[in-house]
Amino acid sequence: MTKITYDIVEHDGGWAFKLGDTISGTFKTHDAALAAAKRAAAEQQRPDVDRGISWEDKQGKWHDEVSKGDDRPEVEIHDKK
Repeated sequence: MTKITYDIVEHDGGWAFKLGDTISGTFKTHDAALAAAKRAAAEQQRPDVDRGISWEDKQGKWHDEVSKGDDRPEVEIHDKK
């Protein structure tokens, strides 16, 4: 099973949640960013239908594959505050 981690971080004069190098929009408060991260985590864990996806790797090569709807990641939220 894949594991992903959202980190709550200070960002652009407010707060955001971060996954890898991707940062969410800025929230005015820490609590708002944390609540948004919790919503995103819940959505990540919700089963869905199988879908075809395309993604680009770090070398710029595109890949096509089928993402199984029941193959959901384990999600954690790290909050240093």
